[in-house]
Amino acid sequence: MSNSTPDSGRSADRRPGAARLRNLRTRLLSLAALQSDRLVNEELTRAGARKWHYAVLATLDEFGPASQAELSSRTGIYRSDMVAVIKELADRAWVERSPNPADRRQNTIVLTERGSRRLPELDGLLARVEDEVLAPLTPSERDQLARLLAALVDHHGQAM
Repeated sequence: MSNSTPDSGRSADRRPGAARLRNLRTRLLSLAALQSDRLVNEELTRAGARKWHYAVLATLDEFGPASQAELSSRTGIYRSDMVAVIKELADRAWVERSPNPADRRQNTIVLTERGSRRLPELDGLLARVEDEVLAPLTPSERDQLARLLAALVDHHGQAM
């Protein structure tokens, strides 16, 4: 008997489930997200990183230096969690924190050269995971999925 849960997608028993479950789009979306999230987390962990690390590095690369509050807003990472994320990134020398000259109570976060070199490595890793997750889809189906998911995320007001 398998230790997998029926929803994990790993069960050796591949008999179809109830049609109403198979056709429930929100359930399918959740199951796909769980599988994708698991694979992303596993690969980032192997590389000594986390999703939030990537989100901050990518945001700093695109928008330049920012306060922790700005990073929180742009990434969707709670402000209370952002402090720990910035500490982890600073400990790895991927970012530097310095007091904001305009407001000494606020830190400005800057992507370091080491962080700039790390980002393309993480981009490649995530591209490989994405290829694995989306393997059954054609390139045009992948593009369509991206547009549809972005529409959902935008509609529900989530930071990307």
